[in-house]
Amino acid sequence: MSRNIKRPLKYKTKDGKDDLKESLENAETTKLIPKDIKAVEDRLNGTFEASRDLVLRKIALGNGMSIPVLIAFIDGIIDKNIINNDIIRPLTQGDISVAFDDPCFKAYLLDYLKKKLIVNYQLEEIKDFETGIDGMLAGYVMVYVEGLDIALKVSAQGGDKRDVEEPLTESVVRGPREGFTESIVTNISLIRRKVKNPNLRFDSMTIGKQTKTEVVVCYIKGIANQEIIDEVKNRLNKIDANSILESCNIEEYIEDNRFSLFQTIGNSEKPDIVSAKILEGRVAILCGGTPFVLTVPHIFVEVLQDGQDYYSRWVYSLLVRSVRLMAFWITTMIPAAYVALICFHQDVLPFKLLLTMTASREGIPFSAVTEALLMIFTFELLREAGVRMPRPIGQAISIVGALVIGDAAVRAGLVSIPMVVVIAITAISSFIVPQIAGGLLIIRLALLIAANVAGVFGIVIGSLFLFIHMASLKSFNVPYLSPLTPLEGEDLKDGLIRYPIWAILSKPKSFERKT
Repeated sequence: MSRNIKRPLKYKTKDGKDDLKESLENAETTKLIPKDIKAVEDRLNGTFEASRDLVLRKIALGNGMSIPVLIAFIDGIIDKNIINNDIIRPLTQGDISVAFDDPCFKAYLLDYLKKKLIVNYQLEEIKDFETGIDGMLAGYVMVYVEGLDIALKVSAQGGDKRDVEEPLTESVVRGPREGFTESIVTNISLIRRKVKNPNLRFDSMTIGKQTKTEVVVCYIKGIANQEIIDEVKNRLNKIDANSILESCNIEEYIEDNRFSLFQTIGNSEKPDIVSAKILEGRVAILCGGTPFVLTVPHIFVEVLQDGQDYYSRWVYSLLVRSVRLMAFWITTMIPAAYVALICFHQDVLPFKLLLTMTASREGIPFSAVTEALLMIFTFELLREAGVRMPRPIGQAISIVGALVIGDAAVRAGLVSIPMVVVIAITAISSFIVPQIAGGLLIIRLALLIAANVAGVFGIVIGSLFLFIHMASLKSFNVPYLSPLTPLEGEDLKDGLIRYPIWAILSKPKSFERKT
């Protein structure tokens, strides 16, 4: 029995051949490129099942030899002018001076094609059939020649794409107005134009079993922390997904705390903002098919920063950044503070203000917290309607809806006037920090419930838990509350406040910390 267990497994046919060995040989053979053009055509048609966008063009190479050549590409993602001018025309006009049966024919033909006929800046020899398929799907043209088991992959990426224009989400009064597009090649060039440094690196990889999305890691060697670069690449390589359609998909896979309300990965549509972050030592992640570029590490003070800050006078930028910090606390605390004062701490209010608020609440059938929840829910409905509807109609719904519903609710005695004012201020403040608006909504509701239970004491306890959570977060091993905790005095010059540009002499030291 033991001898049977130790005996090597072999599967033999009637002729005594090893089936396992034969299957491995067949698998290896299928990876190779057939020398017969007809076999190549049949395999391509079988792979794509004669898809409409698959184009197979047969031509004759050389004036006298008429060697069959097959040109294969996917229509719609290539530049047809490159195919016509750089590939087809030179191949049909080439002059082959070596006989087909000459032993040196193969080496001569490949050298002649690469150096004399095909005039393209990017040319690569391919020996694996599947590699050629991947190249076609990425916008390359495959050139197969009769009698050769080596194909040429020629760059011809093109097709329709959006022009470089100002992004709608990050418009500025003064500063560059160009934004990223869905083309990763265009996005790389936009960054390269900003940062003319030979140490600027673009490391490419492919993620997604089905989509095979190109992802590029961008950084400046010598400025970015090598530990952060390695960590970014390590997390990207561990992504096991069928599809990556947008950079947000990557963000969810590689972020540090997946259940936090605060995002630890930044994003931007503007090349100048991404370039500035790269110069500070951050790492950018570009994803094909989206204009949003990710940047890491991402810390809390970036929520309060804006590209416009660095194109305005520093005194004004300092004031505006302080207003953003105030807006962050207003949009989270004001509804909870109003409920706490109304329900628990009326004696803190001035007498005249207390009379006014009491009179405004006379006849209201709901408690203060129910009133606040209804108004917040109504505002979220209006905001979602404004986002989903066409832009002209959406703006009308947001403005007119808020005015009409607010006025009607007050006249009907469903809500009080102070509550309408409080929710309006809360809503306006949330627009000032849109990067974390979704998380702030949940924090606002949690503090509102805490204020209804324990008044100001509940708000203090809730705020303490919030601060502890924020202090525990890290973005690629960089503390989320840097440079406040741990304190980095030099980094404070471009933190909650902004010093003049000439006073900010170094990149953030938080990114240099060894972990």
